[in-house]
Formats: sequence, structure tokens, C-alpha cells
Amino acid sequence: MTARKTAHTFESAMKRLEEIVGLLENGDTPLEKAIDLYEEGLELSQFCSTRLKGAEARFKKLVKTMDGQFEISDLEQDRGS
Repeated sequence: MTARKTAHTFESAMKRLEEIVGLLENGDTPLEKAIDLYEEGLELSQFCSTRLKGAEARFKKLVKTMDGQFEISDLEQDRGS
């Protein structure tokens, strides 16, 4: 895979992924172009996955404790229980 050095936002990467899927589903794309699009799609998919994992790690949840107080807990702590 060739590394593409373009800056993306999550939203722009998702939009481009949707475009790539459409082109590949079309079936009219020549083989070499389809391979290039597939590789680009893999890179974009990895970028989006990394961004989502980062956002999830930063996400906090407000939880009411037994004594009626509120505290902030990590999303990951809730999954472990």
C-alpha cells in the first residue's frame, strides 16, 4: 500500500469512503483503478477507526452514586463491569 499524506477530518474520510464504495459497487471501474481505490479505502477505514477509538477513550459518562451525588466515570470502566 502506498501511504497517502492527505489530511482528513473524520467526516471527510467517511465521505470519501462512501464514494469509494459506490465506485467499487458500480462494477465499471478498471481493475488497476479498483485496486487503488480499495487500498485508499483501507487507509481511510483505519484512519476512521483510530479516530473513533480516540474519541471513545475521551468520552465520559455522568453517573449517579449510591449517596445521590454525581461523578464522572470513563466509558471503559462501565464496560468492564
